[in-house]
Amino acid sequence: MTEELSLRQDVERELSWEPIIRSAEIGVSVKDGIVTLSGVVDSHAVKRAAERAAARVQGVRAVSSQLEVSQPGFKGRTDSDIAWAVANALAWNAVIPADRIRIEVCRGWVTLEGFVDWRFQKTATEDVAADIAGVAGVTNMITVCPAAPLDEVKREVETALNESSKMLGRRVVVETRDDCVTLWGSVHSQKQREAAEDAAWSVNGVRDVSNHITVEAETGVAAT
Repeated sequence: MTEELSLRQDVERELSWEPIIRSAEIGVSVKDGIVTLSGVVDSHAVKRAAERAAARVQGVRAVSSQLEVSQPGFKGRTDSDIAWAVANALAWNAVIPADRIRIEVCRGWVTLEGFVDWRFQKTATEDVAADIAGVAGVTNMITVCPAAPLDEVKREVETALNESSKMLGRRVVVETRDDCVTLWGSVHSQKQREAAEDAAWSVNGVRDVSNHITVEAETGVAAT
């Protein structure tokens, strides 16, 4: 069995474990550790779930999503209907400061703007919007507001990385500028790369994270 075939099977298995995904409808191809997903799904939430599932498989260097969203049962839903539904869902979510979020909808595509205190609030807002029936896609332009001095942010990000994994912390260099964090270094998997970024986002005061960490290929050649 080739490495690419084995990786493709691992991705297909991961997709099959996601309850909202009908894995038989999603095509998976692999080349040089890059996974391409193709096919048609019935919601943006399913598309996001498939992309996330593929990305967390060990050995995946990157995911190229060619998935299309088709929701024939909601063709008659207007942008106003979708905007109202998103706003209502945000208002009922206890972790999201809905009064700070602006919503625009064009042809089913939702754009979110505004500001929040934490990265998880930005992600939660996008997840809520993605789960609304009729949504074709989401552009998340919400800003995470800085709330700590720059040197303190750097120390806390480095601490978060070391707590996530001592080996990971030694392999990743943290730079901070204008409340933005840049990560450099190399790790052994896409999962570790994402863990480093999540650790950086977990620190209060981080407005943006630029992840330049590379995933080492088994041949020893680094891959972005």
